[in-house]
Amino acid sequence: MTTANKVTILRMLLTPFFVVAVLYYGKTGNEAYRLTALLTFAVAAICDGVDGYIARHYNQYSELGAILDPLADKLLLVSGVVLLSFDHGPLLGQIPLWLTGTIIGRDLLILIGMVVVHMTVGKVKVRPRMVGKIATVLQMVSVLWLLLRWDAGWDARWFLYVAMGAAICTGVSGLLYVYDGVRQLSSSPKSLASEPPSK
Repeated sequence: MTTANKVTILRMLLTPFFVVAVLYYGKTGNEAYRLTALLTFAVAAICDGVDGYIARHYNQYSELGAILDPLADKLLLVSGVVLLSFDHGPLLGQIPLWLTGTIIGRDLLILIGMVVVHMTVGKVKVRPRMVGKIATVLQMVSVLWLLLRWDAGWDARWFLYVAMGAAICTGVSGLLYVYDGVRQLSSSPKSLASEPPSK
């Protein structure tokens, strides 16, 4: 259990507090809940960079960390995106449904692909790309934008540009993961054509 993994677990533990704070703000309109949700999300987002820095700087890479880090990202971001896709009236803006669908669709596609590759090849090799990291950052910015209520005061087009950028980068990263998965399947001996068994 490395220090980087402990920070990652802290990120995962912050997610339920974020969810509850958003739900209570939508129900009561109490600004304290919005600020709590904003602070919790911001701390979790900062910890995302901190655990990565610790892992790189102190060489604390581990198989557990390779599983926990993306899982913590998905828990936080999917929770935020789904919660903010609902109509909270004048209290909070909404994540466009096309962005929500793109994010959830990509994650489901990756999950199914990983299961297929694991069952066929035996080990899944995940190669993170810059476009995926940009997608994660833009998704975080989209959630923070609404929690800060910038869409109420700033030109709404800027938020739309951020959301569109997040959707495009998310879709492209998903296609690249599919490409990597197909390559792994193609290189596996189990994927080669063979004669059907004789009766």
